[in-house]
Amino acid sequence: MTPHQLLLKYWGFSSFRPLQEEIIRSVLDGKDTLALLPTGGGKSLCFQVPALAMDGICLVISPLIALMKDQVDNLKKRGIPASAIHSGMHSDEIRIILDNCCYGKTKLLYVSPERLTTDKLREALKRMKINLLAVDEAHCVSQWGYDFRPPYLRIADIRQLIPGTPVMALTATATPEVVKDIQLRLGFRAENVFQKSFERKNLTYLVLKEEDKLKRLVKILTKVKGPGIVYVRNRRHTKEIAEYLQKNRISADYYHAGLDPRTRDQRQSAWISEERRIIVSTNAFGMGIDKPNVRVVVHLDLPDSIEAYFQEAGRGGRDEKRAYAVLLYENADVLDSRHNLVQSYPELDTIRNVYQALGNYFQLPVGMGKDSQSDFDIAAFAEQYKFQPVIVFNCLKFLEKEGFVMMTEGLHHPSKIFIKAQKEELYRFQVEHEAFDHLIKTMLRSYSGILSDFIVFSETELARRSNLPAATVVSNLKHLARLQILDYIPQTDKPQVIYLQERLDTRDLTISPENYKDRLRDAGKRLEKMISYAEETNKCRSQVLLAYFGESQAKRCGKCDVCIERNKVSLNEMEFDSIVSLIKPVLKARPCTLEELVDAADPVNEDKVIRAIQWLVDNEKISVDHERRYRWE
Repeated sequence: MTPHQLLLKYWGFSSFRPLQEEIIRSVLDGKDTLALLPTGGGKSLCFQVPALAMDGICLVISPLIALMKDQVDNLKKRGIPASAIHSGMHSDEIRIILDNCCYGKTKLLYVSPERLTTDKLREALKRMKINLLAVDEAHCVSQWGYDFRPPYLRIADIRQLIPGTPVMALTATATPEVVKDIQLRLGFRAENVFQKSFERKNLTYLVLKEEDKLKRLVKILTKVKGPGIVYVRNRRHTKEIAEYLQKNRISADYYHAGLDPRTRDQRQSAWISEERRIIVSTNAFGMGIDKPNVRVVVHLDLPDSIEAYFQEAGRGGRDEKRAYAVLLYENADVLDSRHNLVQSYPELDTIRNVYQALGNYFQLPVGMGKDSQSDFDIAAFAEQYKFQPVIVFNCLKFLEKEGFVMMTEGLHHPSKIFIKAQKEELYRFQVEHEAFDHLIKTMLRSYSGILSDFIVFSETELARRSNLPAATVVSNLKHLARLQILDYIPQTDKPQVIYLQERLDTRDLTISPENYKDRLRDAGKRLEKMISYAEETNKCRSQVLLAYFGESQAKRCGKCDVCIERNKVSLNEMEFDSIVSLIKPVLKARPCTLEELVDAADPVNEDKVIRAIQWLVDNEKISVDHERRYRWE
């Protein structure tokens, strides 16, 4: 089938979005391809369509388990066979998925980058017909990127196992430096970038310096109708702000990674279906959620980087109708964000101490534990070993980026079961162990496919069908698992820590001080760029954001807070910039009177010069002393 036929059959669209078709054609021509599309720009279709158009299977590298699960579920709903392998899965689950891929029963296989080093996956890849290697969130491969992950550096090694297979890299946020680095790190045979402008003409950016943020927030949400997201840094604040909005008759709820998965799913669904209008969240919310009619995204705290802000703000107005991205900040926020940055990079000795305590907590011997997974209560761990929870969290995040351990969110993993005994062996077991015969027969009757794959099931429902107490069912399943008759994976809602390599002796835990300093320095630079964006009062918001991503020739948007103030001056952009270029050097050299500034801007019309000066004064770029002499701030 052609790409257009596939698009219509599986997604119901009659035409592609801008650049999608060109990107797909590039891949079908066998070219390594980097696709830079803004948030909501339809990146997934760019690899899903060619995966279906070509013979074989597409291998997708994705860093987020929740995102993988969402994409696989969505593909299956469309009738597209897809699977995911990630850290923490049962070995038999992985074996079955890989066998299905080798036999051609799967079209898209999602794997986390940490899996790429396992012998099991690498051997299986040799037996698969890989038609495309797709790297999602490709900025993670670059050490210059804002979310660098060392396991991504191993992706290039996989290319040796699948020679001739094209690579598609996809990201929504990459500076020119990162764009080049992505292609280098992934071993592109030739530079090949498709970049849609990051400009969002329907999205209005506003930055408001505000001491009473909550009062302003209510005004914004009252004025701008429709669904919205409010981002904050602190989990506790999500609840407090949602309750404040409710008291002000605004339908709202809160969301963060610390809630149990069922509650998170319920609140996310209520917001998507618009039973709740506003969701107040940490940055845990939004990734992979396709809600096109978000009318307003408000940040009450400064994000850590322009990349993060741009991605989160970009969740507004995906339907290409007017939407607003509002950042509310005050001077204290700048100090808080710099303090949070320092906290995000604990001392190396602290990181080593947390790693040591973690091994003791799980009673894991040195040299053991690779791929082991354990439920993890960060508060209990912190209390037991006398750490601050925030320090533990930041240490684990750093250890994750270095490839030692991984901490998952508390995703809901339902119970699964798979009878792995062969039919003859199973029959003999039932004859010899009558006590288990009824339960096994009930499972075989109730769950088709249980002899060939893992089946999602409910212990309570199985207890009802077998007319046994639920506790007895669970006990019997565990016993059958110990006897190797079946694999039983109980459901879990808890966060987990997964060891990506064997536990090391703390003396062998090598974290390069130079690497640590580089990371901290780069994170500091990104934060300062974000602070500069917030404090900017002279240049169009859209122009500042686009320039950061390499689009230096963008036009003024005409509707952000800076442009609105500029428009009041009744000067066009060229006239205003010309006046500033004439008077700024003079004011930098010495204080001047109004008459001197007008003369300095000659031959520009005097009224226009005065209006420009007044705007600069109003926006605190120029100050005036008691002698009416002007100074550049």
